Amino acid sequence: MRRRTFLRAAPAVSAGRILGAGERVTMGLIGCGSRGRYVARLMREAGAEFAAFADVYLPNARRAQQEAGGGRVFQDFRRLLEIAQIQAVVVATPDHWHAIPTVLACQAGKDVYVEKPLAHNIREGRAMVEAARRSGRIVAAGTQHRSAAHLAEAARTVRSGELGEVRFVRVWNYANLHPAGIGREPDSSPPEELDWEFYLGPAPLVPFNRKRFLGTYRWFWDYAGGYITDFGTHRFDTVHQIMGAGGPRAVSAAGGRFTLRDAGETPDILQVTYEYPGFVLSYEACNLNAHGVGGRTPGMSYYNARGADDRPHGMAFYGTEGALFADRIGYEIYPERKPGSGEPRIPARRINGPEPTPQHARDFLEAVRSRRPPAADVEDAHRATIVAHLGNIAFKLGRKLRWDAARETFPDDSDAAGLLGRQARKPWDLI
Repeated sequence: MRRRTFLRAAPAVSAGRILGAGERVTMGLIGCGSRGRYVARLMREAGAEFAAFADVYLPNARRAQQEAGGGRVFQDFRRLLEIAQIQAVVVATPDHWHAIPTVLACQAGKDVYVEKPLAHNIREGRAMVEAARRSGRIVAAGTQHRSAAHLAEAARTVRSGELGEVRFVRVWNYANLHPAGIGREPDSSPPEELDWEFYLGPAPLVPFNRKRFLGTYRWFWDYAGGYITDFGTHRFDTVHQIMGAGGPRAVSAAGGRFTLRDAGETPDILQVTYEYPGFVLSYEACNLNAHGVGGRTPGMSYYNARGADDRPHGMAFYGTEGALFADRIGYEIYPERKPGSGEPRIPARRINGPEPTPQHARDFLEAVRSRRPPAADVEDAHRATIVAHLGNIAFKLGRKLRWDAARETFPDDSDAAGLLGRQARKPWDLI
């Protein structure tokens, strides 16, 4: 198959039938790096069988094949989508390659589990939602907070009014990359068995540089959006879930690449203020210190904590009766005090839960079998990813922006609207 021949397969008739509760789902993996292989392993444990693996870097695809105990290997993911027996795919490529495989998989009649952030830009995300709806395919995102029982409980707590009025929410992601950051390397020839031009895909054509590949691509605007799209997207989705929100109406940002002198482009400090109807959300990303917020409770576990008292990732919901601090594996309620008596206004509560990715993989397979909506539907993931993109757009423009969430545009602002998408490099200008 020639690379420039795009797939136009008719939807597979068998892909939409309801499967038995224990029936195996035949799948393909597109993007076979460490995250893709991890999710594929969880899918296998939950009852999936992987028949094919695709990666522009063939050693990754072969490693995934070996871990699965067999299957076909491709460098071009479109060859994988031609296999009629494949019912669903996992898309775990770098961010700039999420949209095209997802859209083509929907056209080929495959259900899709696509890693977060949903898309490289806002227009790509909307195209993914539309492809899912047109085809009737299940498209779920790797925003695994949606499968965390303790966060569903936190949502019920906030919406019940137990915390009182919640008008301020914080989200934070901290990690100390000082002093080296991601480092620097000169341009060079690409490794053997890497199709560098295919890896770049819709992004601009540039010489191979190791820092633009594999684990450090997220620090380059061509392929991703830094910490806010990587880690922030999960937490924005949870804010929407807990607060019952759909999107902000204004955004402003401040930050810069102040200290790190590596090859990366995204800011090492970023603070974004979002104005939602009824509340304000403050987002913080810091790559120069890993502490986050302080205050830990003995006996509680905290997500990605490495020190004795750090809380590097989390969300806080500040209500008139108490505050709820949450992360991927737990939450705590800190009561406000009654005037005069000092008695707590509401009971304190502390809960830990399991890391939700295994349950999230099971949920996707159950959705494929039963044809019910997944826990993390593509529309919810799109709206959460928009929040991250809005923060980056406000940072790049350096001014406050108004956002029309219903129309997904910046009213009367052509400069901001110009950053909703990008002109993809041919022949990958499909979206």
